[in-house]
Amino acid sequence: MEKSIKKSGNLKASPQGRLGGAVVCIIGVGLIGGSMALALKEKGIAKKVIGVGRSAASIAKAIELGIIDEALPLEEAVKQSDFIYVSIPVDATIQVMLQIMDLINDKQIVVDAGSTKFALCDALKDHPMRKQFVATHPMWGTEYSGPEAAVNGAFAGRACVICEKENSDSGALQTVENIYKAVNMHLVYMDAANHDIHAAYISHISHITSFALANTVLEKEKEEDAIFEMAGGGFESTVRLAKSNPAMWAPIFMQNKENVLDVLNEHISQLRKFKASLEKENMDYLIELMENANKIKRILK
Repeated sequence: MEKSIKKSGNLKASPQGRLGGAVVCIIGVGLIGGSMALALKEKGIAKKVIGVGRSAASIAKAIELGIIDEALPLEEAVKQSDFIYVSIPVDATIQVMLQIMDLINDKQIVVDAGSTKFALCDALKDHPMRKQFVATHPMWGTEYSGPEAAVNGAFAGRACVICEKENSDSGALQTVENIYKAVNMHLVYMDAANHDIHAAYISHISHITSFALANTVLEKEKEEDAIFEMAGGGFESTVRLAKSNPAMWAPIFMQNKENVLDVLNEHISQLRKFKASLEKENMDYLIELMENANKIKRILK
């Protein structure tokens, strides 16, 4: 491990295998980027965190909260950093990543945390510094956004998907693997296209459903006080994702449009089955649909 980490800049391993000593650049200091900055500081991996962001208010808040140590323009921040972590809306990621890849040398590592992977990996596939990039998706998030949403211990026990590992330098890959393991994530490997398919099934459709349910309730239930008073834990947990940031999620849906449409069509088909069972007062079919849904207990404990 020592040899592979030394290939990747100043990310060193102690005799106990502890990573540390890195200057880290966080591009996008919100929920994911901010939480990663906190984790890297807590684990002693980052000796300094530089923040890059579009909003002066967000950058100021990130400094105030101790998420980053200073803020710099992108080019200056990248040139000073060993490890560059990109966590911005996916419609901006490709352009920003191309800028970054033109700036780095073969001692630096670039990682992204986006919810879609195919478009980005395809855009970078022929870049001469492609090997210094590791495509990742830490499978954690909340409905909140901004530096205030960043939390300690965010990634513990969660999965992180690493895509196209064969296209990354072995030393860069091992360093990134060690970092995610250090923040207590377990690793899953897949190609970018399959990642986007599965993300549509388990993440993107959940958000669309939550947005749609919220709109349904707001349209049909005009008494806001009644919603507030009567909404129980089940409704709240189902609809909480509707509070998610549209500026982040609309680009995800559009970039993964084909897969999202596929799963959305299936979801609509399932809703129609429930509708038909009620219209025809078919209790047996209604129970059958729900019993089939109960099989998810085999996966979700």
